[in-house]
Amino acid sequence: MTSRVGLRAVGTNGSDFKNRERVTPHYQMSASLKAEIRKLNWVHLLIWLLVAVQVTVSHFDLVSHDTVSMPYQWEYPYLLSFLPLLCSCLSLPKNNISYLVISMISAGLFSVAPLIYGGMEMFPVAQQLYRHGKAYRFIFGFSAVTVMYLIMVAAVQVHAWQLYYMKKLLDSWFDATQEKKKK
Repeated sequence: MTSRVGLRAVGTNGSDFKNRERVTPHYQMSASLKAEIRKLNWVHLLIWLLVAVQVTVSHFDLVSHDTVSMPYQWEYPYLLSFLPLLCSCLSLPKNNISYLVISMISAGLFSVAPLIYGGMEMFPVAQQLYRHGKAYRFIFGFSAVTVMYLIMVAAVQVHAWQLYYMKKLLDSWFDATQEKKKK
């Protein structure tokens, strides 16, 4: 160890640290991608909680149906999107490729597919709202279809970025394992 006041290692002038302080690029990429996926997981959890609260409140009649409407059909399978979120969280600490692959596949099935179905399910209602100005379902005084489309837009972006970063992370992990096998 060198210090400004203390002794320095013999045979060095103190400027030979650059070759020792390098982090391999795939480790840097892995760390930054994991951080991004963790952030997106938190946003996914928030969206999931919003949908879960709406489903729970409407089914247990905690408030009147004038305040919070009955959920659309796509919201029930979307509640299963907690599974890819869980697998994603389990895959990150120990670089578990299996959990990451399961998370990516189940994100398509339980996250993206219900959102696509929901967009098609709510389209006639949205069309009626914007052509005739009539809304029949409300969430805290706002048109339910408008609120749910806003949630869907955010969810689609979150899931798209999650899948993109997971794919890049998977590629990074595969590159690291291939390099180890070569050595």
